[in-house]
Amino acid sequence: MAAMATTLSSSISKTSFFDNKSSFYGSPLYTRATQPIKSARQNPSITMASTPYNLEDFKFRPIKESIVAREMTRRYMMDMITHADTDVVIVGAGSAGLSCAYELSKNPNINIAIIEQSVSPGGGAWLGGQLFSAMIVRKPAHKFLDELEIEYDEQDDYVVIKHAALFTSTIMSKLLAKPNVKLFNAVAAEDLIVRGKRVAGVVTNWALVSMNHDTQSCMDPNVMEAKVVVSSCGHDGPFGATGVKRLKSVGMIDSVPGMKALDMNAAEDAIVKLTREIVPGMIVAGMEVAEIDGSPRMGPTFGAMMISGQKAAHLALRALGQPNALEGSYSGAKEAEPGFVLASAESDETVDA
Repeated sequence: MAAMATTLSSSISKTSFFDNKSSFYGSPLYTRATQPIKSARQNPSITMASTPYNLEDFKFRPIKESIVAREMTRRYMMDMITHADTDVVIVGAGSAGLSCAYELSKNPNINIAIIEQSVSPGGGAWLGGQLFSAMIVRKPAHKFLDELEIEYDEQDDYVVIKHAALFTSTIMSKLLAKPNVKLFNAVAAEDLIVRGKRVAGVVTNWALVSMNHDTQSCMDPNVMEAKVVVSSCGHDGPFGATGVKRLKSVGMIDSVPGMKALDMNAAEDAIVKLTREIVPGMIVAGMEVAEIDGSPRMGPTFGAMMISGQKAAHLALRALGQPNALEGSYSGAKEAEPGFVLASAESDETVDA
């Protein structure tokens, strides 16, 4: 063990981790030079948002506790009233759901509600895979990252974001600032509203209530009507694939075979191609697509999640009679990436908007 440690130490001394020629069995990694932090002890005042703060004698303005309660309650209840009957409900705020909501939000006439059972939205996109930080995105999905202005390390056929949380936090910050989007996190979609043979909304409840129905007396849920529901609940698990599993249990689809074993190359293409309106009023996106079609799982690559979400958004726009990339009638917004490409669900061709 001592000999091994000596060898490792010698190796490190010969090849610095900050040496641009060292690639650790991959492409060279380039690091920015860091500057030492300078002491500011001689000046305890700093400037934030053009306002000087004295950190040695800092005091907040006074507030009544009841005001805090009223502000939160009033605004949340107004959001519930607004979205009791909305245009699009997206179930699942993972990478596919967030990408769908972002693409939809470019049309200011569309009201979007996102339902997320977890307190923390983002699904599995906070990490690249197996507690590793970096996020791998295969080209040409990197065009979406360009639109979001997310930096990455570019390789021949893929790009690498230094931390998956950079993607998740960036898209959420841009998305949630939009006036036509509301995220209802810690809220579970317990069921679907179905009229005739069409999905017409979702049945909701507080997530903690939904998880504890067996430990307390019955607590009836709430409802949220929608013209279109996008189900992006992820692959099977405690809360995954809930949309398509419910469709099967009520007889609207025949089977949910479950996703097959991992094959990245086959999986990502299939997920985008098969993203579609599975029954009238309900679109499936992301890994939930693999569950209903028995396509392979894709593992820790995220390009298909982003493009599947974008495609689901344009399917929703088409269902709402709005301009969309699938019909070639979509011009995009100012921030949209030129040459936006989507795979068509009806064919292997692409539609270049």
